[in-house]
Amino acid sequence: MQITISGKQIDLSDALRTHVSDHLNNITRKYFDHALEALITFGRARSFFTCDINLHAGRGLLLRAEGEAQDAHAAFEDAAEHIAKRLRRYRRRLNEHARDLANRERPEMARQYVLAQEEPTASTAGGNAEGGPFATVIAEAATEIAHLSVSDAVMQLDLADQQVLMFRNTANGELNVVYRRPDGNIGWIEPAGKG
Repeated sequence: MQITISGKQIDLSDALRTHVSDHLNNITRKYFDHALEALITFGRARSFFTCDINLHAGRGLLLRAEGEAQDAHAAFEDAAEHIAKRLRRYRRRLNEHARDLANRERPEMARQYVLAQEEPTASTAGGNAEGGPFATVIAEAATEIAHLSVSDAVMQLDLADQQVLMFRNTANGELNVVYRRPDGNIGWIEPAGKG
């Protein structure tokens, strides 16, 4: 992590710079693998010292803390304690979010096929043994059956620019289908209620 330590109208000792650098590295290493940069600014206001820490801990994570005390070391400790508390809370939220994701139901897996219809010839004009036209599988892929609400499924259908989407309805747990009708409207197929 790149650490920049500066003072506004005060001189900073090498011991203070070393202490700040080591302590801030220990705090960030405890909660993050690689913090990016930190800017620490010391100042003097009336009879006390101030310390302002701006920490860029990760992509999209900027933290700021201030500390005040009778000496520069104590002002830094005050600000560093605020940073550590915020990093601890942030890490706890990340861990809770990861646990929630792990406990969620996994999407079901299904197979998706693309069939090419063959034109019947004179010898096969009657169709196959089941009586229908012949079809050949030309593509096959694994696909997920997501747990969605009907409105989320329609949004997914539009976003993916698909004609049909099968999903498990979060309202009732049943398999449902939404599809784009020839008239441009959206159709929805839901199993009939039991009983």
